[in-house]
Amino acid sequence: MLKRILVGLFRSQEHTGDKAKDPKLKSHYYRLSKDRAFEEVGSVLKKMQGYRVLHEVPNIGELVLEKKTMAGRTMDITVQIVGTGPGTSAVDIYSASRGSLGDLGANYRVIQEIYAVLDKKLSSYKQ
Repeated sequence: MLKRILVGLFRSQEHTGDKAKDPKLKSHYYRLSKDRAFEEVGSVLKKMQGYRVLHEVPNIGELVLEKKTMAGRTMDITVQIVGTGPGTSAVDIYSASRGSLGDLGANYRVIQEIYAVLDKKLSSYKQ
């Protein structure tokens, strides 16, 4: 965690993907079609405390959220749902803090928080 705080001195964004070096930033896969995954993920995100869904684009599988930090900064979060095959989907997250200073690892922690909630709520579909 100390490494994330040090990296966060200079970086104010974080994202997930299949090629991420950090295993905690790898894409998460679910046994759901893209459309069903979009509905389920959207439902879960709308109920999360402290997050506000600003925009939904079902045809490309994208949800845009906003989170205000206790320090008064705003974080912009994009959740992308991609169909990877018949009945399977991947969920990737991009989180960035507004402003020019680093985030002290806040975006990394937000991604972990979102994935933890999604994995718990969608545990029966997790691959």
